[in-house]
Amino acid sequence: MRALLSVLACSLTVLAVHGLYSTSDVIELSPSNFNKEVLQSDNLWLVEFYAPWCGHCQNLAPEWKKAATALKGVVKVGAVDADQHKSLGGQYGVRGFPTIKVFGANKHKPEEYQGGRTSQAIVDGALNALRSLVKERLSGKTGGSDYNRQSSGGSSGGSKKDVVELTDDNFDRLVLDSDDIWMVEFFAPWCGHCKNLEPEWAAAASQVKEQTNGRVKLGAVDATEHQVLASRYGIRGFPTIKIFRKGEEPEDYQGGRTRSDLVTRALDLYSDNAPPPQMLEILNEDILKKTCDDHQLCVIAVLPHILDTGAAGRNAYLETMMLMAEKYKKKMWGWLWTEAGAQMELEASLGIGGFGYPAMAAINARKMKFALLKGSFSETGIHEFLRDLSVGRGSTATVGGGALPKIHTVEPWDGKDGVLPELDDIDLSDVELDDFEKDEL
Repeated sequence: MRALLSVLACSLTVLAVHGLYSTSDVIELSPSNFNKEVLQSDNLWLVEFYAPWCGHCQNLAPEWKKAATALKGVVKVGAVDADQHKSLGGQYGVRGFPTIKVFGANKHKPEEYQGGRTSQAIVDGALNALRSLVKERLSGKTGGSDYNRQSSGGSSGGSKKDVVELTDDNFDRLVLDSDDIWMVEFFAPWCGHCKNLEPEWAAAASQVKEQTNGRVKLGAVDATEHQVLASRYGIRGFPTIKIFRKGEEPEDYQGGRTRSDLVTRALDLYSDNAPPPQMLEILNEDILKKTCDDHQLCVIAVLPHILDTGAAGRNAYLETMMLMAEKYKKKMWGWLWTEAGAQMELEASLGIGGFGYPAMAAINARKMKFALLKGSFSETGIHEFLRDLSVGRGSTATVGGGALPKIHTVEPWDGKDGVLPELDDIDLSDVELDDFEKDEL
């Protein structure tokens, strides 16, 4: 009986957590309705990305519900279970919970909500964002989506500039001879499913281009016009999507057709074929700033002085970091290291020193937050540290001073063992030692 009650209580708890917004004015969002409800909407949206197990999310829920009710008919308030819909959270760079984003004039570039977490603060933030949106419209800025719809008689399958129009004449040169990865849609202009896919394909092309630095490309072939290509690849239905990698047979794309699905697959293709991130020594301010500004997180190791470890010991630490960089390369984080004592202001701003060396911290430069490795500097310890950060479980603090600290310009490590500084010989020829001997007697 006790066991049955325990299971029942557990089940009710799980149901309660998963039903966080089931009976409220908060609109529950998922990959199946996000595009239609949010991206194609003229309304201002506040969207919370949460995880059911997250204590902060559970604390926010009643405030979020109150705000949704207060803003009903004025501003849309939604919520995404990003633990269940990881692709949607990943699409918008969600790394911790809860994360709140404001989808305003440009729905494809939402802003991070930085206000308070009470219902009053949320309402005030929403009204301020709405006021800014109205001002933009008054000034003639239309905002909205940044891609062009397919024309009714078009033959390009997507007129967005980031979707490459492929033909019988240019396909081999652009796709087969390229070192880049291609996702290619074969379409027919009269095909209803193709027309539905077009805005998703166009939007995905822009996002993929930005996030992969153009190393993954999205193209489109009008298979009714370029029948040589359609015949070569056995196209029988529309739309058909194929993946092309240099020197390999094309692969049929079997995933979903939303922008989120397409972007997720493209990023997987990119990371699977990308080399591990560079492991950079912090030699000057530019290296730190660029790495941290260009990546969601920059992982920084402070390694013991070379005299304490020698080259072999230091290389062992760097090898461990490289293994972790390879393991987490899909995250596209930046990886840096410095020698203990070389960048004292950086160590102080991250609270490094109390735990000894080697030490590690991960910085989110956009939020000026960091987390410290508390476990061992090993594959297991670093993996647990980074895994917790990935799902929003890490304990974070504000970077000392609220900004990246002063960085000193230093010489790069030459890969060799350290050498003790030479001491000057002391000349004792002029010293009368007899006096010392008499004193000792």
